[in-house]
Amino acid sequence: MIKISPSILSADFAQLGREIEAIEQAGCDWVHVDVMDGHYVPNITIGPDVCAAIRPHIKTVMDVHLMIEPVDIYLKAFADAGADHISIHPEAGPHLDRSLQVIRDLGCKAGAALNPSTPETILENVLDRLDLVLVMSVNPGFGGQNFLPSQIAKIKRIKAMIGDRDILIEVDGGINPETAPLVTAAGADVLVAGSAVFGKGAQDVSAYENNIRAIRAAGNSQLK
Repeated sequence: MIKISPSILSADFAQLGREIEAIEQAGCDWVHVDVMDGHYVPNITIGPDVCAAIRPHIKTVMDVHLMIEPVDIYLKAFADAGADHISIHPEAGPHLDRSLQVIRDLGCKAGAALNPSTPETILENVLDRLDLVLVMSVNPGFGGQNFLPSQIAKIKRIKAMIGDRDILIEVDGGINPETAPLVTAAGADVLVAGSAVFGKGAQDVSAYENNIRAIRAAGNSQLK
């Protein structure tokens, strides 16, 4: 079964605790937290203190995506804030192998996040350090962007590269009921969706549940 990890980047920031409780009640599997620093990407979102504040509201998995540079000096802070998964970009530090091992040593699952222009070959020598690969199907920095079809072939190549290793493929960017089948057919295991879950205005648990169900059903339709 496909996992759904709604991105709280599209949630009401004034009601993050309530929004998280709502999407979990609506049936999400993980809660995706996008951390941006205004340096690695052209936007600023939240830091470890906010992650620590929302942690008590998360009963599933805190799935943290660090779009920050440098990244190494903040890994412990996000682990201490309660992250279950920490995904980092290879470009955000000099030694990807070391950074992934630090994440695991901190007790978190380690992920590598690939921008649309970052080739999957960068992961060849760190596969045994990975628990997940986060494929960005938009350029990181803002929610609500259109899906980049070029990433479908990349997902297929990553799936082949992983082989029988226990590594999940997560896809983030422009995911909705129309694009979900494309990425799951290519090999995705986890779908990150922001605006497709939260919509453009105030919603409720039933609306979130319908949105999550639609994305999940569309993704699962391609599973064999």
